[in-house]
Amino acid sequence: MNDKGTFWTPLDNAAKIFPAIRSKENTTVIRLSANLKERVTISSLFKAVKLAEKRFPYFKVSLHGGFFWYYLEQVNNPIRIMHDNGVTCKAFKRNQESNLFVRILVHKNKISAEFSHILTDGYGLLTFLKTILIYYFQDKGLLDTNQIDSFYTMKADKEEYEDAYNRYFKENIPHVVKQPKAFHLPFHLKKKPRFHLLFAILSIQQIKQKAKEKGVSITDYLVAVYLLTLQDIYHEYKKNGIFSSNKIARVQVPVNIRNIYPTKTMRNFSLFVMPEIDLRLGKYTFDEILKVVYHKMQLETDEKLISKIISRNVSSERNLIVRGIPIWLKSIILYYKYHSQGTNMYSGVLTNLGKIELPDPIRHKVDYFTISPPPPNKRLKINCGVIGYEDKLTLSFGNITNSNEFERRYLHFLSQQGINIRITKH
Repeated sequence: MNDKGTFWTPLDNAAKIFPAIRSKENTTVIRLSANLKERVTISSLFKAVKLAEKRFPYFKVSLHGGFFWYYLEQVNNPIRIMHDNGVTCKAFKRNQESNLFVRILVHKNKISAEFSHILTDGYGLLTFLKTILIYYFQDKGLLDTNQIDSFYTMKADKEEYEDAYNRYFKENIPHVVKQPKAFHLPFHLKKKPRFHLLFAILSIQQIKQKAKEKGVSITDYLVAVYLLTLQDIYHEYKKNGIFSSNKIARVQVPVNIRNIYPTKTMRNFSLFVMPEIDLRLGKYTFDEILKVVYHKMQLETDEKLISKIISRNVSSERNLIVRGIPIWLKSIILYYKYHSQGTNMYSGVLTNLGKIELPDPIRHKVDYFTISPPPPNKRLKINCGVIGYEDKLTLSFGNITNSNEFERRYLHFLSQQGINIRITKH
């Protein structure tokens, strides 16, 4: 903040790639929705969003291009509250310097918040929507100030908009080893508009029990099912004479590293663990895959190994040669790097935001939440978001293909394990 209270900052380390790769289809937009048990009161929602604007001034920013890097600058435009017309994770308009990268959408009993990853990650989005819900129910007389955490009533802390990657960067750390390219699903793309969603609602207690029986977390369990599904599809197509030159099935799992490196930042601060199986070695059993996933997740969420990834990512932007490259050329390089070295390296994405907690007086007012990661690109084709509330775990499958084979196989396996599933497109 400057003396006038205006916010200005370079993009954080994770956000730097998004201006280069975002497009009408590859939107970089993530959505989080709260499905209430009663119709939304619009007047209370407007008041809640106004209060949230004041609580999170660093989210009211637009993107600007300097000579070397993009940066964010605060604008006075209000956050838009729009009718949800069913188009999820729509791209924010380009080349309009007053545009924000956040919008609120409402339809009947559902409140949704959409952010560009330029602003924040899933944790920041979740914190923002939780804040709106608390202000909303407070306006409706269901919450007193003494029933909510002081975080929601205090002014923004400077640490909330720090680039925590730079804070925890360490010099002279060896970089991670480059990995071979991954197998990608062979499905054909839909005609535009491609992106569609399928939601599956599970019992948290049921899947927690299944994971406990195997000695793993819910995330480990769901990632293992993802790898098992990729393996089944690979061998099915191989049997039919359709071959892939890449034989590694690998799932990218975002990890909130605020649990490892203390920070209040609401900007991006996540890294990725990528469990994998080598399909050349024959078919893995589910238990074998679970063992691989469990140990990979344990190993790569170790602070020392995460410091290697931070070091690789931040050191490249600090390189004097890189810093001296004009922004237009940086964008071309980042675009190429993303498509040649980014999504080539993994077969799918599973994002788990965990279980949401709300203050006791309003817990019964929300039915369930859904999280929709940004639309997958043409190589990745499908991704999955996971979020829990009370006893409902919601899986959202984002898909740009003509096939629902992946979702069908994935959910069929869970059903075979005795887990009850309710499918919805809402």
